Amino acid sequence: MTDDTTPVLPPVPGTGPEDAPELTPAQRKRAGSRHQAFEGGTGGKLLGYAGMVAAVLLFFVPLYFIAITSLKNHGDIYSDPITWLPNPFVPENYSYVLSEVRFDRYLRNSIIITSILTVIEVSLGVMCAYGFSFLRFPGRNLLFLLVIASLMVPNQVTVISNYALVASWGWRNTFQGIIVPLAAVAFGTFLMRNHFLSLPKEVMEAAELDGTGFFRTLFRVVLPMSWPTLIAFTLITVVNEWNQYLWPFLMSDTDKVAPLPIGLTQLQDNEGLTNWGPVMAGTVLTAVPMLIVFLILQKQMIKGLTAGAVKG
Repeated sequence: MTDDTTPVLPPVPGTGPEDAPELTPAQRKRAGSRHQAFEGGTGGKLLGYAGMVAAVLLFFVPLYFIAITSLKNHGDIYSDPITWLPNPFVPENYSYVLSEVRFDRYLRNSIIITSILTVIEVSLGVMCAYGFSFLRFPGRNLLFLLVIASLMVPNQVTVISNYALVASWGWRNTFQGIIVPLAAVAFGTFLMRNHFLSLPKEVMEAAELDGTGFFRTLFRVVLPMSWPTLIAFTLITVVNEWNQYLWPFLMSDTDKVAPLPIGLTQLQDNEGLTNWGPVMAGTVLTAVPMLIVFLILQKQMIKGLTAGAVKG
């Protein structure tokens, strides 16, 4: 009779799971990174980089051609094959636009209209949002719904009625005729109200216990905690009003009050559909101020638009 039992060998010291060396936090982090890289693979990364490169090209290539076309002469614009650098270099397109077409007047008008509209819209938007957030009065929610509903009505729907009203007041070719109908605050009220409601209630209660008044609470407590959102609201307002076209086009016949987008249209009408050098120079002059403003305030704008998205 044979014995089928197999002898069990004792474990070798130092080879068990409990004897494995403990990894340091840095080693665990590197191991996790290698694991994620192994799971993701290089294909996903390459696809992501390709998408970013495509997005950058789609955005910057048209801007680059606008810039170089503004520095080309008429023959170089239509050269075949296309030239990627101006040859010869023609900065006279900019001096022509500023002197002959008087683009400086349109620039002045845009600065006046945008500055006044920004001050009005931001001030009224903040005050309306503050009232809807912290004041209690009958019909508050219904009134706020009406404000939000106005965002759903396209501006083109009210153009005819607004034009008839403003023309009857004799406001054509005036700054007030352009500014007053555009001074809407529905978007700013919506944006700032949502931010005000996200502020810590403890801070507002402490301000109330200290006996701070309505405006003192706004300027000493609420606004200091709301700078990112306020800057985002201001930047959106500036860009939107700078690019207004339809209403200023209806309200202005000359360069007396017409802003830059209208001046760009007049420039294209004067130069026709062939002399694109001065037209592109005017386009650059129209776009550069807003690009500078955006580059300066982009971080604050992103903070304001994402405020309250993550809590921790």
